[in-house]
Parts: sequence; C-alpha cells; structure tokens
Amino acid sequence: MFYYIRGELAALDLSYAVVDAGGVGYKLTITQTTYAALPHQVGAETLPQVKLFTYMAVREDDVELFGFGTTEELEAFKLLITVSGVGPKAAVAILSQLTPQKLFYAICADDKKAISQANGIGPKTAARIVLELKDKVKKTVLMPGGEIPVMEDTEVPSQSSSKLADAQDALMALGYSRNEAYGVLRTIDTDALELDDIIRLALKKIMK
Repeated sequence: MFYYIRGELAALDLSYAVVDAGGVGYKLTITQTTYAALPHQVGAETLPQVKLFTYMAVREDDVELFGFGTTEELEAFKLLITVSGVGPKAAVAILSQLTPQKLFYAICADDKKAISQANGIGPKTAARIVLELKDKVKKTVLMPGGEIPVMEDTEVPSQSSSKLADAQDALMALGYSRNEAYGVLRTIDTDALELDDIIRLALKKIMK
C-alpha cells in the first residue's frame, strides 16, 4: 500500500521511528541498521526530514508498518519473510545484526553462525534461511568470476580514537550488536569524555 513515507522525524527509538507526514504520525518498526543511519536530532526546534521505505504487515489482530533506510534493506526483509518460520520480527532482528550485503554474503558462504547471532534466531532457523535463499541470492552477491567479495565490517571508523573502539567492544561484550553499539556511539561527542563516561552515556541512551 505504501512504498515510502517522507516527513519529519518526530520520535526515534532503537526499535521504532515516528514520521510526521502531512500531520499524521506514522510509527514504523525499524532495524538497528536504519536506526544508526537516521539523524538523531529529534526534539530540536527544526525536526529533520527523513524518507523511509515501507512494508505493511497485516495480521488478523494487528497491522504493523516497517521502515527501512534503503531499498536494499527493504528487499532483503521481503526476501527473509518468504522463508518458512521467519516472520517480520525475526527478519528485523537479522537485519539489525547484518546489513543486506553481509546477510547475502553469509547465505552464499553457508555461514549459519553469522545469521544465528541475531536475537531469537537459532541454528535451525539460520540453516533454513541458507537452504531456502542460497540460490536466490547467489547472483546478487557473486562477482563475475564466481568469487564471493570480501565484506567490510561495520565498526567505528579507523580514524576514530582507540577509546571509541574500546567503548564499542565494551557494549558488544554487554550483549549489544555491533550495529547498535556503533549507532549509539556516533551520537555522542566523545572529545572531552573518558571511556567510562562514554560507556555510561551510551547505556543511558540505549535504555531510554
């Protein structure tokens, strides 16, 4: 029904965004990857303009709108929910752990472990995803020579100070995903903060 929604970012949480479009506030469930990519100036005098690609899940007792920062993420989501036993929530969990490119790479490389690191995704589900989607995504990932390209990690940029990398490692050790740690750290001005203060502030932002 909706392909995308463009408007002001009225509210933002790790799991959802509210976009004010034409005076209507649309609440969209989002991945942590999309969360990390969205502007974090909610509450400012001038709200940031955003555009999210959408998918509407209709169930007997509920209608839920999902939002994605890119068409690639939307298409990966739609592909995941074609797998038996993988619903929208599971697809969001997987795409919060892996970008579409990394997901496709994991599928082609038969890397079930990478997929099963997503919250709520067990080894059996990861194996089923690989089995059912491998042939579908091969052409998307493989290079002309048949090789699988090397994926780049999502991490604090190399030019960042070592304390940012240490803070990301600490958050991941506490159970947060790499994307979630990266997403919250990029919103913090760390120049004048010690490592403990960075971690404390990041946890406060995550738990809001």
